[in-house]
Amino acid sequence: MCATCGCDSNGNVTMHDVSDHAHDHSHQHDHPHDHTHHKKVVDVEQDVLHQNNLLAQRNRGYFEAKNILALNLVSSPGSGKTTLLEKTLSDLKNELSCYVIEGDQQTSNDADRIHATGTPVVQINTGKGCHLDAHMILHALQHMKPKENAVMFIENVGNLVCPAMFDLGETARVVIASVTEGDDKPLKYPDMFHSSHVCIINKTDLLPYVPFSVEAFKENAKKINPSLVFIEVSAYKGDGLSVWYNWLKQKVEQTALA
Repeated sequence: MCATCGCDSNGNVTMHDVSDHAHDHSHQHDHPHDHTHHKKVVDVEQDVLHQNNLLAQRNRGYFEAKNILALNLVSSPGSGKTTLLEKTLSDLKNELSCYVIEGDQQTSNDADRIHATGTPVVQINTGKGCHLDAHMILHALQHMKPKENAVMFIENVGNLVCPAMFDLGETARVVIASVTEGDDKPLKYPDMFHSSHVCIINKTDLLPYVPFSVEAFKENAKKINPSLVFIEVSAYKGDGLSVWYNWLKQKVEQTALA
């Protein structure tokens, strides 16, 4: 069991390119373990995060050198991340060069959906692990070899706790929250909202049917992160997606000029 977040990341992590099933990879994802002394556990946690941060800086340097906008998409399970990503890739396929890294504990279901849009995608299965880390992203990048001036979408494992601790080297972190989750979500999971740059409020088409206040949600989130940018969408209906797309295009331009 991982001393940092409590997940069992000690088994095999598998990676395969959904567009090319001939490439399957696995590697041991070992975290130091010690359950006998609190200080040792704290030391192990610091070491795990330190090692992850070093690799994250390596990934960040890679992205910056190639002018790649890397977005870490994080959320609870069922928030609509994959649907939002599908729509984005389909609608902008003639405007942006995109790549996707999919993170799930098991199956390639989401990666198969992304592959259907014609986008290069690599699936990472974390087994019992509850988050992606910089080492996994490094392996995926070495396999994918994305072109310059592209957008790399990293769809993290559905979890608002553990992924908040692990820097992947991304340019920006985008947290997706659906209106079905409750407007107090930012207060319950402050670390994720504090570390995010953009918050997409999804499934707005369901607002008439659920007890959710967009303003209350934003106020709660601003208590945690006053600089958080909000975008309201219905990925299913298409409402508000133009605002999201404009933000994306602006970030791509900024990345190219950096």
